[in-house]
Amino acid sequence: MRKAIPAQWVNLGMHLVSMVFGLFGLVFVLPNTTFIESLSETGLQVFSWGMQNGGASYMIFGAIAAFLYGKETIGLKRTLAFCIPAIGLSLTSELLGTSTGFPFGAYSYLSGLGYKIADLVPFTIPLSWFYMGFSAFLVSTTILRFGTGFGQRIGAIFLGALMLTSWDFVLDPAMSQTPYPFWEWHQAGEFYGMPYQNFIGWMGTGALFMTVASLIWGRLSQPILNRRQILFPSIMYAGNFAFALILSFNAGFYVPAILGLMVGALPLALLYFTTPVGDLPEKLTANDSTNTPMVIPVVNVEQPTETIATH
Repeated sequence: MRKAIPAQWVNLGMHLVSMVFGLFGLVFVLPNTTFIESLSETGLQVFSWGMQNGGASYMIFGAIAAFLYGKETIGLKRTLAFCIPAIGLSLTSELLGTSTGFPFGAYSYLSGLGYKIADLVPFTIPLSWFYMGFSAFLVSTTILRFGTGFGQRIGAIFLGALMLTSWDFVLDPAMSQTPYPFWEWHQAGEFYGMPYQNFIGWMGTGALFMTVASLIWGRLSQPILNRRQILFPSIMYAGNFAFALILSFNAGFYVPAILGLMVGALPLALLYFTTPVGDLPEKLTANDSTNTPMVIPVVNVEQPTETIATH
């Protein structure tokens, strides 16, 4: 009997398929009015539903996929310790941003991304902060696994926040400066319509919830994954990055796309070539203050139901 596909992979597949559907609509269908006019009544209904709900659907699938992956790989408690701060703090930043202009600048969301909380922020936006931040942070902690103690954690937080920001660096122009925007800026932006303040806000928000999660995990429980385990967050990050990249290139925004590749895609390449293929042994490093061995646990994903033991 064939083994059932784990639920996190099913949802990841639906996440990627939804993005491809949305990409096809934005790049090929919307600019082609002749094609739209040629659709049957049923075709128009499907197209209309997709444009109204496609953006929300792919982010919902992404959040479910990331949560299930985290539960099976690093455990429910660690996943919640990341998920709750990521959603709560990013929502707070977005509500502040859309109502006061801090910390991202003056902007507002348009339609197409789902019901708006307080009529300001689509409920799906904090979900995207969670699954992309989670993916970026797991990648960064694995890349910097050779470090020890406080320095390693600071480096992982900085790299994770930088990877998260580089995704927005590529995505934002294509989603706000095109004929079919999902949000709009209310101030003159210095970089393709975006204020530089936006990037500071992204770095700060990402670093904040990654720091909170890292502190809750504790120095004994920072997850380090092998190449097989890191495949899922790598696909999640790469798929969303490719989506943003195609939209930016299609809109003619080559500079942010290329710079985003340098900052966002290069860490993934580094991860692939430096992460061991096989199972990692428990890594013992010295505790800077007590010289007591510190265990960084690793889970074997050959058995999908196993989780990392809690210390």
